[in-house]
Amino acid sequence: MAAPMNRESVHEPGAAPYGNFPNYSRFHPPEGRVSLLPQGLLGSLFPAATRPLLGLDVGCNSGELSVALYQHLLGLQDGNSSTELPGAGKELKLLCCDIDPELIQRAQQSSPFPASISFASLDIMDSRAREPFLSSYLQRFGRSSFDIGFCMSVTMWIHLNHGDRGLLEFLALLASLCTFLLVEPQPWKCYRAAARRLRRLGRSDFEHFRSLRIKGDMAESITRILTQQCAMELVCSFGSTSWDRSLLLFKSTSAQPEGSP
Repeated sequence: MAAPMNRESVHEPGAAPYGNFPNYSRFHPPEGRVSLLPQGLLGSLFPAATRPLLGLDVGCNSGELSVALYQHLLGLQDGNSSTELPGAGKELKLLCCDIDPELIQRAQQSSPFPASISFASLDIMDSRAREPFLSSYLQRFGRSSFDIGFCMSVTMWIHLNHGDRGLLEFLALLASLCTFLLVEPQPWKCYRAAARRLRRLGRSDFEHFRSLRIKGDMAESITRILTQQCAMELVCSFGSTSWDRSLLLFKSTSAQPEGSP
């Protein structure tokens, strides 16, 4: 994937070709997502876990949502955000990656949990960079996969930049890497808006936009792909955000949680 475009042209949602616009949390605040997730979710998913749980956040932007997810999942209050002590009896190590090195630098500089949340610049669709990087991280914990993955408003950007085949490969990759997977798909109207905003900037349309065959109800399409082609099952739909995006939790049907004894 090419380098991110000039920041002067990415001031509004959908204007950046990879979703790598700054100030993303101003448009879609983290609390709009985390408030939909039940308290004690990690405990219910991994009741017998005795070692650190490993999480993977793909397309983390500048990290605000990653930090909010970490705090919410571990039951940490805002007033305790400077501590490294996880709550709810669980420990979570979260690896967050994004294609944009400038956003990652911002995330690293502002992270209140540097010992527990790692931020890295990575093109998740570049297998030559991805495979050694993720393998190295997992090997540090003696693991071969992540306990839980987060894909928050990322599927559209993969789809627009890599086409139907790229979306299928991306979802298959996440399913192979994670026991549980939380996905927030962008609806089809966001695809049209992203293409429209890019054209307003005088730039070429997304290469694959007009040739996509997977379209329409994207939450339904992604659910179908993960359940029928990627050996996952839909565990729960946590409802929709105020900006009309579903939060869907999937579980691998072929793997046991590695966070368990």
